[in-house]
Amino acid sequence: MENPWWHSAVVYQIYPRSFADANGDGMGDLRGIIDHLDHIAGLGVDVIWLSPIYPSPQDDNGYDISNYQDIEPILGTLTDFDELLTGVHERGMRLVMDLVVNHSSDEHAWFAESRSAKDSPKRDWYWWRPAREGMEPGTPGAEPTNWGSVFGGPAWEYDPGTGEYYLHIFSKKQPDLNWENPEVREAIYEMMNWWLDRGVDGFRMDVIDHISKTTPLADGAVRPGSLYGDGAPFYMHGPRNHEFLHEMHERVFAGREALLTVGEMPGVTVDEAKLYTDPVRGEVDMVFNFDHVWVDRGADPWLLYPLQLTKLKAIFARWQAGLANKGWNSLYWNNHDQPRVVSRYGDDSPQWRTRSAKMLGAVLHLHRGTPYVYQGEELGMTNYPFESIADFRDIEALGQYTQAVDHEGQTPEAVLTVLRARSRDNARTPMQWDTSPNAGFSTGTPWLTVNPNYTDINAAAAVKDKESVYHFYRQLIRLRQDEPAVVYGDFTMLLPDDERLYAYTRRHGGTELLVIGNFTGEPVRAEIEEAEAWSSAELVLTNAPAPAGLELEPWQVVIYRRQVTS
Repeated sequence: MENPWWHSAVVYQIYPRSFADANGDGMGDLRGIIDHLDHIAGLGVDVIWLSPIYPSPQDDNGYDISNYQDIEPILGTLTDFDELLTGVHERGMRLVMDLVVNHSSDEHAWFAESRSAKDSPKRDWYWWRPAREGMEPGTPGAEPTNWGSVFGGPAWEYDPGTGEYYLHIFSKKQPDLNWENPEVREAIYEMMNWWLDRGVDGFRMDVIDHISKTTPLADGAVRPGSLYGDGAPFYMHGPRNHEFLHEMHERVFAGREALLTVGEMPGVTVDEAKLYTDPVRGEVDMVFNFDHVWVDRGADPWLLYPLQLTKLKAIFARWQAGLANKGWNSLYWNNHDQPRVVSRYGDDSPQWRTRSAKMLGAVLHLHRGTPYVYQGEELGMTNYPFESIADFRDIEALGQYTQAVDHEGQTPEAVLTVLRARSRDNARTPMQWDTSPNAGFSTGTPWLTVNPNYTDINAAAAVKDKESVYHFYRQLIRLRQDEPAVVYGDFTMLLPDDERLYAYTRRHGGTELLVIGNFTGEPVRAEIEEAEAWSSAELVLTNAPAPAGLELEPWQVVIYRRQVTS
């Protein structure tokens, strides 16, 4: 497909329970989204991606789905959804749903039937296994394999009713679906077609690289100090993953117009991504890789590692080169699973928050790929000042805290230090709309406490301030829409060994762009080839006064443009 529409698109992610609460129950809802569609449209984005809005027990905030073809009552109704979809389309945007089909909720009718008896017709819809040979079912260590769950504890849950265990890579209330069973796949495809027939414009697919397991399921390697083995080699990028995604494409997406499919794939390599996103193969349009958001992690999960900019640049350079001629990149700093990037890779102090947020946005958006903006990113929202474990709500943070403190010998303060910086709850604090109580998010008690800095950081103030992060993002998005070099230009990394500056060029036809971002709180001169010529080129966008001779102020970014001979 030549130049698909999503090459030049920008996607805005909404985490519904934290976006806007219209009925005052403390939980965001569809009506709240409808009320704020103009804020999103005002950015100039092309697509809205909704995190899950299906019925759910909310063990993992909606990523545990009990009915794939309805709306969670706390969030609204199908009638509300249809009104939202119409409003999105009327504003010239598309709407993408979150698809969570590696696992369901344990309260889904499929699982209720599956666990009812060993001879249930749906028994094989999930991964059931007997206890480890020679061990008493239900006793510690009797689990079929030694795998740990992502959320803490073992990855197997004992079911006394049938005397067997079911697999759950995530929460015990999120049993893994068995994609080896063709009946499971048919039911999923039917559901997906139902949403597309309703007018949905595509899907973001949660941990879609987990759907194919490598059998037989066996014990994984145990990291020093850990209670459990690593099951990832058995459940990530399994032998049939490409087959399943191609089958999905053929059964759901083929023949439909103007859709977007993106697969979340932790640990995916560039070579695998080429296969997943090669349009000739018919799998997905793009993937979410995690390399750049794992760059500040190390061997010890309970230590914080400073950002090493050279490593970050090497990761982006590898992905830009790897997907230059085949496939497509997704570009993101933030989402519902990541801490706020201005607190993580920037400087969220009052002095530098706005400037560093703009720099980070520009450095990301000028890469080749489709950018994703997470709610509040356009305001420069920051991490929350968590004081104790009681402030957290995320099942991942709570489970990991318990495992680390109660079973692995970590001190509470050491674990809290890491959770404060990395917890997913940082991304999930309510959207900051204005200076009214609860930042205008709700007239009730919010499900998660609002960041106290909302009086300074909020949408109302940002929209009024032409120098805000919000308006800078509008300029970035408009530049992508107006300048083909941003979308299709060749990518060349500059200064790969510099720990202070992130610099690269994009070139398309007779246009060349130079992007330089200063990742420090000190002035830095960019020592690049043709520095003098570039310093006199057209300065398209910056977040500080125009530099003299490419000497950038703290956290400054510059985007230059010049015409060149092919």
